[in-house]
Amino acid sequence: MKDNRDRLITAKKKAARQAERQGGKPSVAQVSKDANKKPAVTSAGKDAKKPATGKQKKGNGICPVSKECGGCKWIDKEYTVQLKEKEKWVKGLLEPFCKTEPIIGMEQPTHYRNKVHAVFGEDRKHNIISGIYEEGTHRIVPVDSCLIENEKADAIIVSIRELLKSFKIRPYNEDTGYGLLRHVLIRTGQATGQIMVVLVLASPIMPSKNNFVKALLKIHPEITTIVVNVNNRGTSMILGDKEQVIYGRGYIEDVLCGKTFRISPKSFYQVNPLQTEKLYGKALEFADLQGNETVLDAYCGTGTIGIIASDKAGKVIGVELNADAVKDARENAKRNNIKNIQFYQNDAGKFLVEMAEQGAKVDVVLMDPPRSGSDEAFLSSVVKMKPKKVVYISCNPETLARDLKYLTKQGYKVKRAVGCDMFPFTSHCECIVMLSK
Repeated sequence: MKDNRDRLITAKKKAARQAERQGGKPSVAQVSKDANKKPAVTSAGKDAKKPATGKQKKGNGICPVSKECGGCKWIDKEYTVQLKEKEKWVKGLLEPFCKTEPIIGMEQPTHYRNKVHAVFGEDRKHNIISGIYEEGTHRIVPVDSCLIENEKADAIIVSIRELLKSFKIRPYNEDTGYGLLRHVLIRTGQATGQIMVVLVLASPIMPSKNNFVKALLKIHPEITTIVVNVNNRGTSMILGDKEQVIYGRGYIEDVLCGKTFRISPKSFYQVNPLQTEKLYGKALEFADLQGNETVLDAYCGTGTIGIIASDKAGKVIGVELNADAVKDARENAKRNNIKNIQFYQNDAGKFLVEMAEQGAKVDVVLMDPPRSGSDEAFLSSVVKMKPKKVVYISCNPETLARDLKYLTKQGYKVKRAVGCDMFPFTSHCECIVMLSK
């Protein structure tokens, strides 16, 4: 399950207008209440059909920019309705293989994103604005707060925007190439409360850098570290290659399922840690490790689930193609004093083919491929190695169903399957499936 990298941003202006009429500030409770008002429900159609996103009328619901943003297609759907439609979709795709269990939803489906990104620019009157690109364009939709983003992160972005004028810092203009600040990225630790601020600049030279840091920390002393990232390329990528730590350690830490993980500006880390604990907990329940198994963690990323599984396994082997992720995985294993895990930088499919050719054996395969799913080379190697169990975590139920079709033709049977809602107010749904011979 990889971060889908959707830059999902919405605003709570309806609640703000209502509170303004009442002479007050909107509360989180009021916004959440508005989010769950019962709307007209869009039918999902046939069981295996992806849930319809529906069309929103301008000004409808609690977020007037949701139509432009395109992130929260389901902002006007009651959360219980969202869960029912996702459950129906997953059931339709996986029912040919086994009975699905009830979907795992969130108790509080708002402000769950611990990674928040804002792009900076100017309006026609040259006022500095920050927000999200309109869906399919590079036009900035101004946004101050979002129903699904960490509230503290949103507040810090607003404070940065307000400081720019006094420090005579202009936002970067893609058309002219002038200006300095391109983006701001905020990462927060759900369990630790630590906060990282990443200022993405078009040039490594930031005027009055130290005074800017002091001013920002005066407003938000809870910030743990501040990093300058330099992106001077004409690219749609947010982060560049060069970084400079201007306050703190340059990274934050968070705790997931009892293990501590280091998060740097470019590190992959699940954006919804509360649901990730449920997702990984269910995956390990499906694996039912007894303490002596050899576990292969394919597509392991920064090693989160493999490290969490290490307590209940004899040995864990992690495989990941991204070199930076493997470096983080090794550091995370060291940080948690784990001795029974090894990480390899390699393509998961190629690595498994080599293992199979060498006659290596594993007892359990944990696989968490990208949205495109796995490939036949990897899956055929899994079959050749004959693990007792395969636990497949998927961020795309449609490619999951395709891969299950291949594995079941090779003699595996799907024993358990469940959906997990990692991204409320969107049509995305994760799945966990356990197969055995």
